[in-house]
Amino acid sequence: MAVWFNRLTYAGLGLTGVGLVIDQVIYDVDGGQRAVIFDKFRGVLNDVKGEGTHFRIPFIQEPKIFDVKMQYKTMPVTTPSRDLQDVSATLRILYRPNVPDLPEIFKSLGEDYADRVLPSIGNEILKSIIAQHDAEELITQREVVSEKIATTMEKRAKDFHITLDDVSLTQLRFGAAFTAAVEQKQVAEQLAEQARYNVERATFEKDASIIRAQGDAEAATMISDALTKNGQALIELRKIEAAKEIAATMSKSRNVAYLPGGQNMLLNLQL
Repeated sequence: MAVWFNRLTYAGLGLTGVGLVIDQVIYDVDGGQRAVIFDKFRGVLNDVKGEGTHFRIPFIQEPKIFDVKMQYKTMPVTTPSRDLQDVSATLRILYRPNVPDLPEIFKSLGEDYADRVLPSIGNEILKSIIAQHDAEELITQREVVSEKIATTMEKRAKDFHITLDDVSLTQLRFGAAFTAAVEQKQVAEQLAEQARYNVERATFEKDASIIRAQGDAEAATMISDALTKNGQALIELRKIEAAKEIAATMSKSRNVAYLPGGQNMLLNLQL
C-alpha cells in the first residue's frame, strides 16, 4: 500500500511539473486582443501575435496582452473662455491602438498608454481651443468648436500611434454669473418681441380704422352726390327696397292678415 501511495505521489508531482512547464511554454490571445513579446535578452520583439494559442521560450519570453477593441474615455476640463467666463467641458473619446505599432507603444508608453497620453493632450487642446472663443460663441458655434477639437485631437493622437474613432464635446456648462446673464437676455428678448408685436398690432388697428373712416366718408360723399343729381329718385328707390324687405319678412309671419285697400269690408260679426 505504501508503494502505491508513493507512486501516486510521484505521478501527481510529475503532472504538476508538466502543467507548470506547459503554462510557461504556451499562452492564449483572446478575441479583440494582440500580444507583444518581451524577451529578456533581445528586448521587445517587433512581431505582433494575433488571436489564438502561441509558444514562447519559458522564463525568457513574456507576452504583454493589449486590448485592440474600441474603448472610450471621458475627460472633464474646467478652463476660462476668451472673455474670462468659467467653462466646464466634458470630452468623450473613442479610441484604439494601431496594431502594427504595438511594439513601439509598449516600448515608449507601456501598457497604460491611453491613461498617459489622452488626458494630457485632451486637456491641452480643450484649454487652447476654448480660450480662442467667447462664451457666447461656444454656445452658438458649438458644432464648429467640437469639430475643431476633434480634428486637432486626431492629429495629435497619431503621433502616439493611437487612432481616435470619435471625439465629442458632450457637456458644456458655464459659471453662475454667465448663466444668469443669458437667462436675463432671453427674458429681455421675449419682452422686446412682445412689445414689437403690440406696436405692429396697434399700427394695424390704426390703419384699419383710417381705412374704415375713409370708406364711410366716400360712401357719404357718393350718397350726397346721388341726392344732388337725382333728387328724390334715390330716396324713392331706397323706400321701395325697404318696403320689399318688410313685405318679405311679414309674409313669413302667421299672425298677419292682409286686407285689400280702397274697399269697405264687413266682418261677419253678430251683435
